[in-house]
Amino acid sequence: MPEIVVLPHPEICPDGVTFQGEEGKSLLDNLLEHGVEVEHACEKSCACTTCHVILREGGGSLAPSTEDEDDLLDRAWGLTPQSRLSCQARVAGERLVVEVPRYTINYAKERK
Repeated sequence: MPEIVVLPHPEICPDGVTFQGEEGKSLLDNLLEHGVEVEHACEKSCACTTCHVILREGGGSLAPSTEDEDDLLDRAWGLTPQSRLSCQARVAGERLVVEVPRYTINYAKERK
């Protein structure tokens, strides 16, 4: 089980968190199951950019992004070469260090 390190985010994960991820499962599902409430306005269907994350380490272990994912990422706030949609990135065997961008392009944000 690969280690997933989430860097601190002022709203979602102020202290950061580290946990053992489940291979083959999307990064988003791994994050949500461990209390990291990343937005996902399209319900994980690769139709928005609200689950955008930056993989600071370990991104090379994941399967490459699809053309659909790349097209959506072009609209994401704070895009970097290490950006991925967490709903599309499947966790592999390598340690991941994840940064959740401070902002997202979500016009209808709902907080619990």
